[in-house]
Amino acid sequence: MAVKPFDKSILALAAAAFAVVTTEFSIVGILPDVARDLDVSVPTAGLLVTLFAFTVALAGPFLTMLAGKIERRRLFVGLLLVLAAGNIIAALAENFTIMVIGRIIPALALPVFWSIASTSAARLAGSENAGQAISVVFYGVSGATILGMPLGALIADAVGWRTSFLVIAGLSVAMAMALAAVFPRLEAEAEQNTASARTLLASRPFLGHLALSGAVLTALFTAYTYLSDVLQTIGGMGGGTAGWVLMGFGTVGLLGNWLAGKTVGQRPMATSLIAAAVAALGMAIAIPALQAPMLAGIALLLWGVAQSASFVANHVRVIQAAPHSQDLAASLNVSVYNVGIGLGAIIGGEVIATVGLSNVGIAGGLIVAVTLAVIFLLSRWAPQQSAAPLVQN
Repeated sequence: MAVKPFDKSILALAAAAFAVVTTEFSIVGILPDVARDLDVSVPTAGLLVTLFAFTVALAGPFLTMLAGKIERRRLFVGLLLVLAAGNIIAALAENFTIMVIGRIIPALALPVFWSIASTSAARLAGSENAGQAISVVFYGVSGATILGMPLGALIADAVGWRTSFLVIAGLSVAMAMALAAVFPRLEAEAEQNTASARTLLASRPFLGHLALSGAVLTALFTAYTYLSDVLQTIGGMGGGTAGWVLMGFGTVGLLGNWLAGKTVGQRPMATSLIAAAVAALGMAIAIPALQAPMLAGIALLLWGVAQSASFVANHVRVIQAAPHSQDLAASLNVSVYNVGIGLGAIIGGEVIATVGLSNVGIAGGLIVAVTLAVIFLLSRWAPQQSAAPLVQN
C-alpha cells in the first residue's frame, strides 16, 4: 500500500541522502586545512573533489546495474556502511595517496544510492504522490548544504579536519541503523528494457539534456569547490567565520529547492536556464565584492538560491526527458553531474594557478554564459520537447 510523501520511511531516505551528500561535499569546506596538513597545494587538494566525482561518473551506471537485483533496504544499509568506512580511512590518512583511497571508496557507493533512492521513494508513495516524495528526498541535499559541509568546516576549525570525517562516519552508521529500523522491505523492480536503453542513448534531445546538466554543474563547481578558500583568503575570514557563511549559503538554498519544486514540473527547461543565469550572476559578483559586505551578501544569496534550484531543476528535467527509461536517465544524470563537478574543480584549479583565486567566480559565470548562448542558437531550430511525468504508472 502506498505511503504519504512524508512517511517515516521516505524521511529516513532523505536523512540518508543528507549523509551521502555530506560525504561528497564535506571536503569543500575543509580543503585549505587538508592541503596544509597533507603538504599539498589547494588546487592539488581540489583533485580530491575531481577524483570523487569522476569515480561516481565512471562507475555509477555499471555499479547501479549490478546492484539492481538487491532488495532495497539491505542495499541502502550496505551503502551507508561503505560510506562510513571511506570516511574513517580519510580521517586516518597520513598522506595524500591514502586520502585518495578514502575518497574513492564512498564514491563507489554514492551513485548507486542516488540512482535508486528517488525511484524507491516514488514507488513507496505511489504515482499520485511520486513527485512530492522525490522532492522530500532531495531536501537531504539541501540539508547537507546547510549543515553538512559548513558543519565540517566548523568542526575542523575547532578540533581538526580529521574529526569532521569521523563525525560523518558516525552519521552514516546512524542513518544505516535508522533505515534498517523503519524502511520496509522493497524488492527490486524488473530489469531495464535493453531496447529502451538503446533508444534513449541514441536520442539527441536526451543527450542534449545531459550535456546541459554537465555544463551547469561544471560552471557551479568551478567556483563552489574553492568557496571556503575564497572566503578565508580574499574575504579575510577565519575558518569558523567562513563555516558560518557557508551555512548561510546552504540555508538560502532551501528557498531555491522550494522555488524549483514549484515550477520545474511544468517548465523544466525554463526553470533550469533561469537558475543557471542567476547563479552565474551571483558567482561573478560575489567574489570581487567580498570587501563590500552588503553587495557580497546579496550576490551570495542569489548564488546560493540558484545553485540549489539548479540541482533539482536539472535532475527533474533529465528524468522528464526520458518517459520510458527514467531509472536509467537518473543514473546517467548522476554520472554527468559528477563529471561536471570534477571538471569544475579542475577548471577552478587552473584559473587559480593562472589568473588568481579572485577570478574563479567570473570563470564559472562565463561557462554559464557560453552555455546559454549555445542553447539560444540551438533553440532556433531544435524541436521543443514536452515534459513527461516524473514516474510512470
